Amino acid sequence: MCEPTHFEVTYAINPWMDPTNPVNVDRARLQWEVLRNTYLSLGHRVDLIEPMPGQPDMVFAANGGLVVGGRAYGARFRFPERAAEGQAYASWLIRSGVTVAEPTHTNEGEGDFLALGSMILAGTGFRTSLAAHIEAAEALDRPVVSLELVDPRFYHLDVAIAVLDDGNGDAPAEIAYYPGAFSKHSQRTLRDLFPDAVICSEADARVLGLNAVSDGLHVVLPAAATGLAASLTARGYTPVPVDLGEYMKSGGSVKCCTMELHR
Repeated sequence: MCEPTHFEVTYAINPWMDPTNPVNVDRARLQWEVLRNTYLSLGHRVDLIEPMPGQPDMVFAANGGLVVGGRAYGARFRFPERAAEGQAYASWLIRSGVTVAEPTHTNEGEGDFLALGSMILAGTGFRTSLAAHIEAAEALDRPVVSLELVDPRFYHLDVAIAVLDDGNGDAPAEIAYYPGAFSKHSQRTLRDLFPDAVICSEADARVLGLNAVSDGLHVVLPAAATGLAASLTARGYTPVPVDLGEYMKSGGSVKCCTMELHR
């Protein structure tokens, strides 16, 4: 995670961002601390990267790369406003003992790459190129399934799909997703791969309910996604709601603030 020391909305690179709607800095700090402490209370370790001045979106650590099995595929951001973040996260990962493959194609880390035990789900359409999907597969030696995003509100895969169980344990992989975020052929792909997936309503998707982090039992998700939380409870998961309303002003929430280091 990255502390929100410099978090604010000073430019607009997605439909959620409006520089005339300022961030409440104190509230944003408190919401981030609650999220961090939630992970700690669930028994997880949280490592921090030093925030850089002039990089207000660096708090969205998920975008800094994709880490699987001690290797990482680095990020190469589409917009110049975030370009410096890629090298900052790569340097931090290298210092942490992770081998980082430097990208040559545009991609935004776990924003558009979601790791399962047997595959990587990869989004394209707004921020990450199809060529990056091929590059990630080669860098991490994992099969990649490409999915086309078509609704600009859901510009990253991690606001359209939540990984509930990665399938590395005894249970099969399980996801939740909002079908309307995807092209018809990608909807078909998701139905074929995950016939028992949790289907998220548009109302819950619009409050970024799918921008969640799961450890296979607890699902930390935006508090406003009450319908999704009920569906998760019915599937045997324990929803852990948190309020990250200030981060929605920049189009992010729980998952965006969290880079997961996958085994």
